[in-house]
Amino acid sequence: MSKLFWKCLLISPGVLLANLVFSGATIAAEIPVPTEVKQEANSLPKDSSLSQIQQYSGEIGQVTSVSQFSDVQPTDWAFQALQSLVERYGCIAGYPNATYRGNRALTRYEFAAGLNACLDRVNELIATATADLVTKEDLATLQRLQEEFSAELATLRGRVDALEVRTAELEANQFSTTTKLIGEAIFNVSNVFGSDQRAVPSGVDPSTAPDLDSNTILTDRVRLRLESSFVGTDLLQIRLQSRNITPYDTNVTGTNMTRLGFDGNQNNETVIDKINYAFNLSNAVRVKIDAAGGNIYDNINNFNPDLASDGRGALSRYGRFSPIYRTGFGGAGATITLNPTGAFTASAAYIARTASNPGSNGGLTNGAYTALGQVAFRPSDAFNIGLTYAHSYQNSLSSVNMFEGTGSVYAGNPFNGVATTANHYGIEATFKPSSKLTIGGWYGYSNAEAKGSGTGVNQGDEASMNYWAATLAFKDFGKEGNLLGLIFGQPPKVSDNDAFTSAARTTRREDNDTSYHLEALYRLQINDNISVTPGLLVIFNPEHNNNNDTIYVGTLRTTFAF
Repeated sequence: MSKLFWKCLLISPGVLLANLVFSGATIAAEIPVPTEVKQEANSLPKDSSLSQIQQYSGEIGQVTSVSQFSDVQPTDWAFQALQSLVERYGCIAGYPNATYRGNRALTRYEFAAGLNACLDRVNELIATATADLVTKEDLATLQRLQEEFSAELATLRGRVDALEVRTAELEANQFSTTTKLIGEAIFNVSNVFGSDQRAVPSGVDPSTAPDLDSNTILTDRVRLRLESSFVGTDLLQIRLQSRNITPYDTNVTGTNMTRLGFDGNQNNETVIDKINYAFNLSNAVRVKIDAAGGNIYDNINNFNPDLASDGRGALSRYGRFSPIYRTGFGGAGATITLNPTGAFTASAAYIARTASNPGSNGGLTNGAYTALGQVAFRPSDAFNIGLTYAHSYQNSLSSVNMFEGTGSVYAGNPFNGVATTANHYGIEATFKPSSKLTIGGWYGYSNAEAKGSGTGVNQGDEASMNYWAATLAFKDFGKEGNLLGLIFGQPPKVSDNDAFTSAARTTRREDNDTSYHLEALYRLQINDNISVTPGLLVIFNPEHNNNNDTIYVGTLRTTFAF
């Protein structure tokens, strides 16, 4: 082989790096590769030319002077060759840390790629009338090398052509340029046991309670979310839902304390259960508009990051987060968050339960609603604390359900269906002593007032309620991705009430004893898309009534994310 050819081989590392700059940039500019194509490219054999180009394309940087390389000295035997490539042709690149690494070995594919980049640069110089920079000897050498590596160059061009075809096919058949589809399916096997009779509220004879239905059930829930962004920082969400999970509520166990966090039975009919749009009003203000299915707990920080999800977190309804966030649910409204990513955050939310009903007791402002304000302080990533206040109003049109099916019957409906206003106060906190452990909890107090009269109820009657819980979450317990969760607390309880259970006015609608909620769960992360969560929920003294037997709920939840 000629002397000139050997000189060219001596500078091959520089040619390789030059190719990675020019060819990588050219391909990126000309071919907008979708995710599917990137995945296809990533699946290529490790020794393929395209995968090798991808391996190094993210590591290089263009230079304008050989002196920019910290590991290249004028005494190096290849110094003049490198200098020529930089200053005459601009056909060389190095690593981001200002090194060239000239002693690194290269493959024939890498050399072919570098040669291709230099050919492109030579053609560019010729086309721009600067051909005097290219000598006849250079062109002869390049031509000889091009012939020798013609097979490798053809392989590179062929793979690029295949990517272009695949990209065009995906673009022609893609679902949407602005919308992505996210799905979740839950299979659930569960049963309740521990008592033969349903729980009854305080003041009711347990012997009059109906039998507790106790059969193992297999149920499901499917959700499909369409998420669209039009300017990059906004998000339009439309969610479809289908499920047949019978709630373990008063119609099954006699108490809402046994409800699961993902229950609800629509006989697997598909409905649009959520429509909202979120956007940045400024860098420090985030706004979310709920047109349907708005829930306050979806819109602001609920201080239970590892257990709040109904598909991957707590199994129970009460164990997900403080009931104060359930005072506004299933309606339309807006939420504004100030400084959402800062150490100090303030949020305000308004949700109207019957916003779509134009009747006298409905509408956006005349029907049931919740107005909530919250301030959160996060001095570090390890500690987060919040103070929350909410004012709610519910009436016969919306039905009175103070805490969306958590707590006792009296706590959810303190005045036996009479229109009710309430002021709610809460404190919530999360502490992370390590990246694997999260300690959390909440306390809440509510004061309700009857806005009308009814059986055993006078207008102006008042009732007081309280609740609390403590949570532990152990991340990566036993295996990366797994989660061990423990929850213990007291569901909402009526500690004092002016109203009575009947017109005889002999028994007040108060909870005389105290229920305790104990929950243990262990999420097994099978892979990125499948998790299996067995767990046990125990309710001691259901309905805050010591006369009721302890009720157990065994659950096996399998979640598919796609």
